[in-house]
Amino acid sequence: MEEAIKGDFALIKAYKADTAGNLTFRLSANNFNQPMATAGKITIAEVEEIVPAGSIAAEDVHVPCIFVDRVLQRSGHQKRIEKLTLLSEDPGKKLSDSPKDRIIRRAALEFTDGMFANLGIGIPMMAANYISGITVTLQSENGILGLGPFPRKGEHDPDLINAGKQTVTVLDGSSFFSSDTSFGMIRGGHVDLTMLGGLQVSARGDLANWMIPGKMVKGMGGAMDLVGSAGTTVVVTMEHTARAPIKYYRSVPYRLPVP
Repeated sequence: MEEAIKGDFALIKAYKADTAGNLTFRLSANNFNQPMATAGKITIAEVEEIVPAGSIAAEDVHVPCIFVDRVLQRSGHQKRIEKLTLLSEDPGKKLSDSPKDRIIRRAALEFTDGMFANLGIGIPMMAANYISGITVTLQSENGILGLGPFPRKGEHDPDLINAGKQTVTVLDGSSFFSSDTSFGMIRGGHVDLTMLGGLQVSARGDLANWMIPGKMVKGMGGAMDLVGSAGTTVVVTMEHTARAPIKYYRSVPYRLPVP
């Protein structure tokens, strides 16, 4: 059995720290910061503001001071948005009859009333435009339950993004939490449907979606947990030949996150 990795340093970002060392996060910025704070021998937190002890209500403390060794306050720093994604200004805009748009319309038929669903970036996220007349609660691995549409121009928030780093909004009744809680939802089978893209799929349903041999691997992401969770319906949305001669095989040549 593999032993847990213990880092010498854990470098995290938080919204506020009090002078006692307690930390709090804002919106979806918790992410993996909270569990990482517990995983290092020395935890150093970069924060936007340091306030007197007691200014952060006890119930709003996300990381207790016992885990925090150093606090640094940044100044003059502008938050960067990697993928500014806005709601279409044309509400009457319709999808075309291209292969990608037909995939989106078909995938959206898998939604049922009262379901909890996780949508990957790209084609899966676009399927959310076809949730109509039913209630579907969307979950994001970075710690959001209750995703809403993309924001309108000028209404985006750099601390409110989905797992694909796109700017988003949330609906009434939504909640924020750390990524380890998010994966607890996934591994526990609480997510009814996951819709994700893929690089290759075999005739028996094997999915490769996280690395191409010879290319830089940014990370596996949540695919292994999402598709391996018992009781979760898995929908793969992908074009047959986009950026590759073929994507369907009798057996997948790429490395599999899960068969």
